Amino acid sequence: MQDAKRVANNTGILYLRMVITVFISLYVTRLVLAALGTEDFGIFSVVGGAITMLTFLNAAMTSATQRFMSYAKGEANNMKLKNIFNVSLILHFLIAIAITVILEVAGYFFFNGVLEINPERINAAKLIYQFLIVSTFFTIISVPYDAVINANENMLFVAIIGVIEAFLKLAIAYYVTYTVFDKLISYGFLMAILIILLLVCRQLYCHIKYEEVDINLKKYKDKLLFKEMSRFAGWSLLGSSSGMLSNYGQGIVLNMYFGTLINASQGISNQVNGQLSSFSNTMLKALNPVIAKSEGAGNRKMLISSVKLGSKFSYFLLSFFAIPVIIEMPLILNLWLKDVPDYAVTFCRLLLIKNLHDQLFVTLAPAIAAVGNIKKYQIYISLLAFTPLIITAILFSMGYEPYVLYIVFIIQSAARSYFITLYHANKNLNLSISGFLNDVVFRCLSVALIVFIIGSLLHIFLEVGYLRLSLVIIICSILNLLGLAFIVLKSNEKKIIYELILPIIKRLGIIKA
Repeated sequence: MQDAKRVANNTGILYLRMVITVFISLYVTRLVLAALGTEDFGIFSVVGGAITMLTFLNAAMTSATQRFMSYAKGEANNMKLKNIFNVSLILHFLIAIAITVILEVAGYFFFNGVLEINPERINAAKLIYQFLIVSTFFTIISVPYDAVINANENMLFVAIIGVIEAFLKLAIAYYVTYTVFDKLISYGFLMAILIILLLVCRQLYCHIKYEEVDINLKKYKDKLLFKEMSRFAGWSLLGSSSGMLSNYGQGIVLNMYFGTLINASQGISNQVNGQLSSFSNTMLKALNPVIAKSEGAGNRKMLISSVKLGSKFSYFLLSFFAIPVIIEMPLILNLWLKDVPDYAVTFCRLLLIKNLHDQLFVTLAPAIAAVGNIKKYQIYISLLAFTPLIITAILFSMGYEPYVLYIVFIIQSAARSYFITLYHANKNLNLSISGFLNDVVFRCLSVALIVFIIGSLLHIFLEVGYLRLSLVIIICSILNLLGLAFIVLKSNEKKIIYELILPIIKRLGIIKA
C-alpha cells in the first residue's frame, strides 16, 4: 500500500508538470512550423528530428541502469549502489564513443545518396546532423544520473526540469520566429544547446543530493558487477537502439520516396503522439521503480499486480484523450496549425492507434528487465524491429501511398506484443498469458471499441464545428470513465484506487474526514 501511495504522489507531481508543458509544447510546434516553413520543418524532422529520438534512447538506457539501482535499493545495499553508479559511468562513456563513431560514418552515407534534400539546404542539414551527434554523446554519458533520480523516485525534480525545458523551448521558438539568421540552423543549434544544458543541471544536482553519486573508479571497482551490467546494458542497448533506429528509419524511408514535404507531416504526427502519450508515460515513470524494487525484495506478487494495473491505467490515460482526438483529428489540426501538411491527419490517426495498442503491454518490458534474463527477448525484438522498413520500402517502390508505412508498423507492433513480449513475460515472470489477455487486453479493447463507435456516430451525424467537437470529447470521456469503473477494473483494483483517492477527497473537503 505504501508503494501505491508513493506512485500516486509521484504521478500527481508529474501530471502537474504535464498540464503546464503539453500546451506550451503544442504552441511551440505551431510557432516553429510557421517560422521554418514546411520544407525546412521537414528537413529538421528527418535529420535533426533524431534529436527527439534521444528522449526514447535515454529513457530506454536509463531504465537498464535504474533496474540495478532499484534492485539494490530493494535489497537495502548502499555500497552496491555506489559500485553500480561508477560501473555505469564507465559503460556509458564507452557506449557514447561507439555511437558517436557510428553516427559519423552513417552521416556520410545519409548525405551522399540516401536523403532527398534540396541542394541549397544540404549544408544546413549537415550542421543539424552534427548538432545531433553532440547531443547524443552528452545524453548517453548522463544516463547514470537520470537512473539515480528515477531510482530515488524524485519526481519533483523531474517535474521542475520539465517545466524549465518547456519554457526554454518556447523562448527558442520566439527567437527563431524573429531572427535574421538562418532559422533552421539557429533552431537546431539552440535545441542541441538546450539538451546539453539540462543534462549538466541534472549532473550537478545529483552530486549535491545523493550519497551514491560518488565518483571513485578505483575504490568502487567491481569486476563481477561490471560483467553483469555490461551484458545487461549490451542486450538492453541492442533492443533500445534497434527500436530507435527503426523509428528514425521511418523518416528516411519516407524521405527517399516522397521528399522533405512528407517529413513535415511525420513531424506533426510525432508531436501529437508524443504530447498525448505523455499522459500515460508520466504514470509509468513513477511506476517502473516500484516494479524493479518489488523484484529486488522478492515480492513477485506485487510485481504482477503492478504490471496489470499499470497497463490498464497506461492504456486508459492515453485512450481518454486519444480516441476523441482520432475522431476529430481534421478539425483539431486545422485549429492548431495555420497550414496542415498533406497526410498529417492520416499519419496522426494511425500513429495514435499503434501507440494505443502498445500501451496494453507497456509494463511488461520493465518487468522482464527487473528479472534480468533479457538476452533472447532483446534479440527477438531487435530482429523484428527493422522488418517494417524493408517491407515498406518494397511497397513504396511498387507505388503504395505513404500511410502504408504506419499500417505495416501497426502489424509489426502487434506481432511483437503477442508473440514475443507475452511469451517472455510468461517464461520469466510466470505471468498467465490467458489471464493477462482476459484481465487487461480484452477488457480495455472492448471499452475502446464502444467509445469509438459512439464517438464516430456523433462525428458522422452532426455538423462540423465546436459543438460537435465538444460533444465528442464529453461523451467519449464519460464512456471511458464508466468503462474503466465497470469493465476494466476488477474489485480488488477498485479498492486500491479508492484507498488512494480517499485522502485527496478528504483534503479537498468534498467529504468529511
